[in-house]
Amino acid sequence: MKTFSSPEAVRTALREVDYLAEEALATVVYLSLVMARPLFLEGEPGSGKTELAKAIAQITGGEFLRLQCYEGIDSSEALYEWDYSRQLVHLRFAQARAENGDLDEHELFSERFLLRRPLLRALGAKTGEARPVLLIDEVDRADDEFEAFLLEALSDYAVTIPEIGTIRAEHPPIVILTSNRTRDVHDALKRRSLYHWLDQPSLETEIAIVRTRVPMVSETFAREVAQAVRLFREIGLYKPPGVAETIDWTVALQELGASRLETATVDATLGLVLKYREDIARVREIGIEDLVAQAIS
Repeated sequence: MKTFSSPEAVRTALREVDYLAEEALATVVYLSLVMARPLFLEGEPGSGKTELAKAIAQITGGEFLRLQCYEGIDSSEALYEWDYSRQLVHLRFAQARAENGDLDEHELFSERFLLRRPLLRALGAKTGEARPVLLIDEVDRADDEFEAFLLEALSDYAVTIPEIGTIRAEHPPIVILTSNRTRDVHDALKRRSLYHWLDQPSLETEIAIVRTRVPMVSETFAREVAQAVRLFREIGLYKPPGVAETIDWTVALQELGASRLETATVDATLGLVLKYREDIARVREIGIEDLVAQAIS
């Protein structure tokens, strides 16, 4: 089980797996690890929240588990279900043995037939093993009832299964909750966690991220693409692009053989960086040629 001595050690480890974290972010990740507290990340889509959870799993050696939240999700989606096909086979054998008085219905609801979903799997690590990394993604999409369930489960790192009893973690998993702030998450869940707002990176950091993820790109071209994306973010789009879109756009432009930003190529690939028709229309209305000129200046 890997441990870290300081925020700088965390920052260095993240850099080694191609995640460039600024000092404040590395500090809160370090504190979350040593204090065994959930890390609650808010920020715009594409700002790197999910990628950070994956990077933490890489540097700690823990199993990466993802619980994707959505409207209507309930606790069973996070915890478990029963393996009904195996139960049925077992039941048939048990019924065959029942003639000799061997039928035990309680066997059907033992842990051997339990299919563990992400949250229950995260509670199952044994002492000395690497702590699993549980990403509870887009918790703002879930409802109040599911939030209350999460708060209870994460307070004691324990859950109750009626047929089995209480299952408690021998040592807490690493928990990262993310929110795109489509609605406000209750204060109680935030208070239970360490909070960090993950903003879009500075220009220089974004250029470094692009060059890390797309090693063949030149610094000049990476700068032009990053500056163009930053211009897109400043013109009041419905959904401004995130770092993920910057990386995808850079890869796409390279696949087309581009080494500098040009108006025609930018116009043809706007759907790689902007995901709404209205945003594409606004960029074209403002003038792609002018935006490209500013980006390469």
